[in-house]
Amino acid sequence: MITGERMAAVDENADALGVPRKQLMESSGHAVARVVREVAEPDSSVAVVAGRGNNGGDAFVAARFLDDYSVTTLLLGRADAIGTEIARENWEALQHAGYETREIADSSQFELPDCDVVVDAMLGTGISGDLREPAATAAEAINTADATVVAVDVPSGFDADEGDVAENAVEADHVVTFHDTKPGLEDLDAELAVADIGIPAAAERDVGPGDVSLARPDGREGRPYVIGGGPYTGAPALAAQAALRAGAELSFVAAPDVVAGEIQSYAEDLIVQPYETDVLTPDVAEDLLETAEEYDNVVVIGPGLGTDDETLEAARQFLSSYTGQAVVDADALAVVPEIETDATLLCTPNRGELARMGGPDTDDLAAVADEIEAFAADLGHVVLAKGANDVITDGEQTRISRSGTPGMAVGGTGDTLAGIVAALLEYAEPMDAAAAGAHVNGLAGERLAETDEFGFLASELLGEIPAVLWGDSDE
Repeated sequence: MITGERMAAVDENADALGVPRKQLMESSGHAVARVVREVAEPDSSVAVVAGRGNNGGDAFVAARFLDDYSVTTLLLGRADAIGTEIARENWEALQHAGYETREIADSSQFELPDCDVVVDAMLGTGISGDLREPAATAAEAINTADATVVAVDVPSGFDADEGDVAENAVEADHVVTFHDTKPGLEDLDAELAVADIGIPAAAERDVGPGDVSLARPDGREGRPYVIGGGPYTGAPALAAQAALRAGAELSFVAAPDVVAGEIQSYAEDLIVQPYETDVLTPDVAEDLLETAEEYDNVVVIGPGLGTDDETLEAARQFLSSYTGQAVVDADALAVVPEIETDATLLCTPNRGELARMGGPDTDDLAAVADEIEAFAADLGHVVLAKGANDVITDGEQTRISRSGTPGMAVGGTGDTLAGIVAALLEYAEPMDAAAAGAHVNGLAGERLAETDEFGFLASELLGEIPAVLWGDSDE
């Protein structure tokens, strides 16, 4: 099962793998036509009621595969307002080949012809709520017609993410959905067909530009709270700066007073909040917990924190009591397997840290992705295992990010990853934020490697993050 939102990401990934959307549309349209042929004899009359998006484009293709039928294609809206190039091309193909088509400028012009079959292609995935005009009028006509209704991907008025159905939705007899079923479709009083349209398995399992689109911030929001520093100062500074580069509004660092000034010196953009002890202690952790809960921060805990016994106890205490979202990295990872918490934890171990937590010990993380998935299931938290290929899993689903270069073995790249993920958590679900964060961090390294294969620094990744997220995200 796959949500409509996730399906859009998979489509984009497939395109990046060399299977273009136009090719997928051709396969989708053929699948719809195949169901029409199953429910109606040749020479039957078919009315295709299409919207201006790719859902309509699928139906335009279907019309070309129904030459043994009497087909009329009704476009809701003007042809010059068709929303995508590939849908427009398939509409124009109908015009050039002499198929019967009509443009419906507004609901007053809509009249459903007498027909044996209606193909509902007005609205697809990504649309929710009650139908508006002219789709509302069209849906009413479809529902009262004495015709078999075949819906393209989902019935118009069906929410493919939540499974909700609008009160004025199309009541389909058959649904032809693509690649995988959508939440709630099986509960409809309709015969469901899931059509394989040729999307490679890698488009769903391997992280790609669609995953970045799914998690990409659409503005500045969020104030990640980095708890780190003590023995090391660069790590929390890198994580906090990476969060800013990935869309955070502000970025806070809580660190011992003895190193707070040094951390602040890395960037004037950071808000450094010093505490008096030389390392993180349980008493300090209690104060930081109160702040994080009050301001609903996404927390990053671990970078540069150190492994002092008192510090680990403080991390254990903080994570056990915290109820928000936290990216757990570096030294703080050691306490995760032994705690129970209501927090949403996203753990980012490298291969050595993963092994010490109880996961598989290997150089090739992708080869043991199933073992890492099982480990995450037992752990009860999302795991982003960092290696030559990153493995991202919540114990039920697993994705692999293959971006990055050998030059990213330099210290600090894991800290930038933690900051990116923290920023994306303001917008995306943990799995989506982790997958996109891994891909963005790796692509930033690839950009630097184009001119400096093994000599770039983790701090130089910071300047590449915005270009990957909002510019060249499909590299």
